[in-house]
Amino acid sequence: MSGSLNFYEVLVLKICVLIPAYNEEKEIGRLVAQVRAKGLDVIVVDDGSNDQTSLLAQNNGALILHNKPRQGKGFSLKRGFAYLVENGYDGVITMDGDGQHDPQDLRFFLEAAQDRKMCVVNGTRMQDTGSMPFVRRVTNWFMSWMISRICRQHIEDTQCGYRYISADVLRQISLTSNDFEIETEVLIKSCRAGCQVISAPVKTIYSDEKSNINPVKDTIRFFAYLWRDHKSQKQ
Repeated sequence: MSGSLNFYEVLVLKICVLIPAYNEEKEIGRLVAQVRAKGLDVIVVDDGSNDQTSLLAQNNGALILHNKPRQGKGFSLKRGFAYLVENGYDGVITMDGDGQHDPQDLRFFLEAAQDRKMCVVNGTRMQDTGSMPFVRRVTNWFMSWMISRICRQHIEDTQCGYRYISADVLRQISLTSNDFEIETEVLIKSCRAGCQVISAPVKTIYSDEKSNINPVKDTIRFFAYLWRDHKSQKQ
């Protein structure tokens, strides 16, 4: 877009931002406010937080869905997906609630999605990995290589949770994961449904916040999902 026209004011598609959150009171208010300032609806699924996550998100303009007790990131995303499909959205952009995803990058997802009905636009942090911890960089590279082979498409950063998913894709796939392996499940099932995965470069803001990912437990869940998926495809 050129001139003084605001890109977010001329969107053809009805798109919302979905944020699964657990105890994210430090960043959630700022994050929701910045997304809402761009004219996008925000849905926050509060996954059993025991802090002020819901209040701060709601005060800054988000619609809140509550999980009681905590159910997991995958469950939260599935609940948000069901809500947006039922309420007539054309697509959704998923963001993490810990402040690692920059709202300024939303434009890249929206631009890539405007002329495509059946697509996933996946964020990639791998074009600038200078600030990424070494172990995470190697892990992302290996998992992306492996999942790209399963998907039969090259996907630069399969572990990035910053992505756009069209409602047409969500209507055609059935998701079962309740934890962090849902990022992988979305990509694999979307590709099998004939979806094109497009990569969009994003910045990732690393801080000293403790990750909700358990390296051992969630790696086991990841490979367990791949094994279940492999068995289901052979039946």
